[in-house]
Amino acid sequence: MDSRALAFVLAREGSYVWNPADPGGETKYGICKRDHPNLDIKNLTVAQASAIYEEEYWQAAGCQSLPWPASLVVFDCAVNMGVHAAVALWGATGDVDAFLWARLDRYRELVRARPTSLQFLPGWLRRMVLLHEAAR
Repeated sequence: MDSRALAFVLAREGSYVWNPADPGGETKYGICKRDHPNLDIKNLTVAQASAIYEEEYWQAAGCQSLPWPASLVVFDCAVNMGVHAAVALWGATGDVDAFLWARLDRYRELVRARPTSLQFLPGWLRRMVLLHEAAR
């Protein structure tokens, strides 16, 4: 896994949170209880999260086969929206800029479908600005 991509995601997903509006439930480093019901999320270490990222997000989304910065934007999306969404968006666009625009559209769709997610929109948009800068 690319250390730059890992550092980017860890900087955005670092703290422990448990927000009832988040369908993932307890989350730390972007690893959620819904997907890892037997994992002690609150005490998750960076090393454990990195191993999960490598297998369940980086490799699962095919990031190892993508050049930089495509690998970064797909990996970050996989962590934030799920591997399926990241792979589908990349497959539909194949271009970093088009991918980022499509991801913004996906956020709008998520908020429309689940209005309680509106509270997350400012953070998602801030993340997109930082991702765009990192991809340059």
